[in-house]
Amino acid sequence: MARSAKTSETKSLFTADLIVPAIGDAFRKLNPKELIRNPVMFTTAVVALLLTVLLVAGHDTLGLGFKLQLVVWLWLTVLFGTFAEALAEGRGKAQAASLRATKAELTAKRIKGNGWEDVPASALRKGDVVLVQTGDLIPSDGEVIAGVASVNEAAITGESAPVIREAGGDRSAVTAGTRVISDEIRVAVTVNPGQGFLDRMIALVEGAERQKTPNEIALTILLVGLTIIFLIAVSTIPGFATYAGGSVPVAILAALLITLIPTTIAALLSAIGIAGMDRLVRFNVLAKSGRAVEAAGDIDVLLLDKTGTITVGDRQATEFRPVQGVELNQLAEAALMASLADETPEGRSIVVLAREKFGQTTSQLPADAEIIPFTAQTRISGVNTGGRIIQKGAVQAILNANPGSGSTAAATQLRAITEDIARAGGTPLAVAVDGRLLGAIFLKDIVKAGIRERFGELRAMGIRTVMITGDNPLTAASIAAESGVDDFLAEATPEDKLALIRKEQQGGRLVAMCGDGTNDAPALAQADVGVAMNTGTQAAREAGNMVDLDSDPTKLIEVVGLGKQLLMTRGALTTFSIANDVAKYFAILPAMFVALYPGLAVLNVMGLSSPQSAILSAIIFNALIIPLLVPLALKGVTYRPMGAGPMLARNLAVYGFGGLIAPFVGIKLIDLAVGGLGLA
Repeated sequence: MARSAKTSETKSLFTADLIVPAIGDAFRKLNPKELIRNPVMFTTAVVALLLTVLLVAGHDTLGLGFKLQLVVWLWLTVLFGTFAEALAEGRGKAQAASLRATKAELTAKRIKGNGWEDVPASALRKGDVVLVQTGDLIPSDGEVIAGVASVNEAAITGESAPVIREAGGDRSAVTAGTRVISDEIRVAVTVNPGQGFLDRMIALVEGAERQKTPNEIALTILLVGLTIIFLIAVSTIPGFATYAGGSVPVAILAALLITLIPTTIAALLSAIGIAGMDRLVRFNVLAKSGRAVEAAGDIDVLLLDKTGTITVGDRQATEFRPVQGVELNQLAEAALMASLADETPEGRSIVVLAREKFGQTTSQLPADAEIIPFTAQTRISGVNTGGRIIQKGAVQAILNANPGSGSTAAATQLRAITEDIARAGGTPLAVAVDGRLLGAIFLKDIVKAGIRERFGELRAMGIRTVMITGDNPLTAASIAAESGVDDFLAEATPEDKLALIRKEQQGGRLVAMCGDGTNDAPALAQADVGVAMNTGTQAAREAGNMVDLDSDPTKLIEVVGLGKQLLMTRGALTTFSIANDVAKYFAILPAMFVALYPGLAVLNVMGLSSPQSAILSAIIFNALIIPLLVPLALKGVTYRPMGAGPMLARNLAVYGFGGLIAPFVGIKLIDLAVGGLGLA
């Protein structure tokens, strides 16, 4: 986890710099336009306003002090709800202020003719090209189109270690507010003012872009339904009271309604959602919507690239294996020539192996050489020089690119060599010159330490893991067995990834994947949770619904855990709240109406001192339970990997049973205090 995430995690929820602004925001959120978004709390505010009017009017038999207490505690119930939301939002405002200060400093060297001009970053438009030199802050999100530089992204990621950004490939995207610390680059601006990564991050941490997710909307509808049911139930009480020869004051009925409707979860619902996204931000993952966070918690299938995720990455060439009739030095020379223009770690390792072990001295390609670039579709790279076409790539791709070579004796030997390398857990690359097969390069993969155990945790969550790799099936099977993934897709092209995701989704499963390249963009867009690496291309970052600022593909495992924690927290507190309402119903009604219906005395198991004490104690309990649960709502329920069945049983046992018991204990203790102090 990033340093910034660790420090934020340990910071207390209730420090003065968080509480004081949150108190002010809580009062501002009493605006009816804000409250109406939460129907249950809006109903509570309307009832509080009604009782305030009745307090001033004074047209009933209730004492002034008793009515004043009801009014105060009802307004506190509303304020505690708005305070929970304000506190959740406030945790991100300090980070937003820091980001906004970074943004305010940005100026740009916009290319104009043969030179450049200084302009404010706000004047940049999509398509502009800017020069960024050593010590400069990158003024806007964009793509490096020329040069290579070392960039410090601490302002965004919290990590001080510099990263390389260069034109071409999957590490060309740069973010506004990061600083170039060596060399210089030219950047093509890819966003208009107000639409950049910093802008989205500021809006996210301040809650300005947060919209209700489908689950929140469904839960809100449920809470409204329960409120209507209790409203109907309470509205029938005056008729029963009249039938019994008595009456119930309006203030008592209004207060009773508030004690019975699900105010607890309604007050905390927004805070839970904001806190869930905030946990991702502190974990250095930017979610573009709450829906993505929720989807992460429901993931059934997790797709992971092999290189850099399951393996350490940076595969190293360790051996050249020629076919019969080809000299080892001949294969080494061809492999070197095909790799001189290959700037990948694998390409560089082939060059090093050819020079150090086989004495190859060629350091650069001839001036007339034509480079054959690698693409995800061809899976071949190389060079056309001196009348020779030298190719290097996946074995099947080389065979497909050279019709007729697949039926030769060399092809048979190459397949045997490939199988040996694959069984050893390596990756074979075939080498051919003018269609003639020379042999294979052994690239060694190293599985990350502890990755098998992490996949075991995912399996315990009920998530199936699928490794995606461009390797041949034998190599893929070897790495899959060593790492402990449930399945694998070998020789995968972008189209194969997309087809796999669609197949899983058609089966009713939610799919997550991570990627960093332009060729990953279609799959990232199709996946229910697409985590793009911040180091990746702009296309990948735009296609995904999450961006990992640390560019750590294995973090997808933690993202799933955070999503499940959000769903668990909401489910646990909903269970607690509804159980609370049921318990309050049976705890206070017998005591309130025992005078009208003496037969209810046998149900007054709590022995509450009086009807007024019963309703006042319930109102106080109803208000106090909200701030008591705020830390749990913001920190989240502790998540442990387990199946859905055991998780449901655990939540019902802890929060369902706890929700039933808490009102009986809490209301009785408050009743004793109210009676002892003579408040009712």
